[in-house]
Amino acid sequence: MRVGSFVLAAQYPGQGAGEALHRAVRSAEVADEAGLDTVWLAEHHFVPYGTCPSAVTLAALLLGRTRRVRVGTAVSVLPTVHPVALGEQAALLHVTSGGRFTLGVGRGGPWVDLEVFGAGLGAYERGFPESLDLLLRWLREPSVGASGERYAFREVPVVPRPADALAETPGPEVVVACTSPKSVRLAAERGLPMLLGMHVGDEEKAEMVALWGRHARESGRPSEEIAAAGHVSAGVCQLADSRSDAVETLLKAMPGWLKRGLEAHLTVDGRARAMRDPYAYTELLCGLHPVGTPRLAADRLAATAERTGISRFALLVEGSGDLDATEENLRRLGAEVLPRLR
Repeated sequence: MRVGSFVLAAQYPGQGAGEALHRAVRSAEVADEAGLDTVWLAEHHFVPYGTCPSAVTLAALLLGRTRRVRVGTAVSVLPTVHPVALGEQAALLHVTSGGRFTLGVGRGGPWVDLEVFGAGLGAYERGFPESLDLLLRWLREPSVGASGERYAFREVPVVPRPADALAETPGPEVVVACTSPKSVRLAAERGLPMLLGMHVGDEEKAEMVALWGRHARESGRPSEEIAAAGHVSAGVCQLADSRSDAVETLLKAMPGWLKRGLEAHLTVDGRARAMRDPYAYTELLCGLHPVGTPRLAADRLAATAERTGISRFALLVEGSGDLDATEENLRRLGAEVLPRLR
């Protein structure tokens, strides 16, 4: 089992973006020191829900600041970037970090980002498979050309090459954020592990893992690849000497952040949105994830792994909104939870 942190760089009420980003950077350094496996970085635009607009840029900084921990994007939003540009950045980080970088990609949402970056709604609604396949080709082949609906260009060499068949060195790992049966099938057909969100529980995640396995087998993926798929479960982790104290910490801080952050999302076409109740959503997260004592947290992570077959976790540890409390949470996760799992 591999446990990592999930960094949103969340801007809580009364905080500036600089404070949120400083907490994000510092928490990654502490995660490295505490023995966590991976730091996963979220990406958002124009909202205080998350203040990091480029997960690959922040990943580059953190790979330079750390020595052991892996750094991954969770996720880079593919419809708003050119797949070749993202592939070049991923290759650069993979090569220069000694293979410590993981590229997580996702479809994002129907947000105003599509208007600002000129991608258009079609990039979100129809263009994700084409973008993903072009990205994968860039990370695996020595030269790439394209003749698709959105991207068309002559063949060009891949520089730097992230994968070298002669030296038997693979390119960076790619994971796909999946929120629907359609995205599960897309990932499975390409043999890519899934990143599953914190808003769903073990039962739904187990169903998505089973669906991924069926599609992967039907697509002819190798059985050893299917068995070894390292799916990632996102969640929340808050540790305290009692469960009530851990829950209280999150209920005091997270609803205010969630309300501001979620309300700030604007759709590109004015479509209606269903808003979660921030307090009820925080209560839901406390019930689904390792929130409580270190023993409870370890038991819950182990139970999720057993029920779902998922072996990797990306845990939001900044739910208090406070830097010192986030650092303590990470250190306790490394010192008091990880040993119980290993």
